[in-house]
Amino acid sequence: MNRRQFYLAGFGALMLADTWTQTAFKLASRATGEFAPNMIWLRAAALSPWIYGAIAGYLVAFLTWMTLLERAPIGPAFAASHLEVVTVLIVSVVLFGERLSPAKLAGAACIVLGVILLSLSESKHSHA
Repeated sequence: MNRRQFYLAGFGALMLADTWTQTAFKLASRATGEFAPNMIWLRAAALSPWIYGAIAGYLVAFLTWMTLLERAPIGPAFAASHLEVVTVLIVSVVLFGERLSPAKLAGAACIVLGVILLSLSESKHSHA
């Protein structure tokens, strides 16, 4: 696997794990109801399978991130690790019926454009 394939696979896996984690948290919050600092709410949270899905997602994301950091430049890697903001936005529209506003679309476009520009900048530095 060449470096480009490694980055694409790694950041794809990271986005999937992060998106899964945030989606599982949303589903867990729906299952447990509004937060209440009491044993009933804690028990409901502890019994929700979505909480365990979110924990598993965090573990996968952590292992993927640590593997990527061994080889990826930190600046573009850190920026790319935040692409999950865009994927979570998409999932929230599809699964939860949340609405996209022009500001959300502009924000998502800025994130994607920023990651692209940082990646291009890094690739020019590594070839110089």
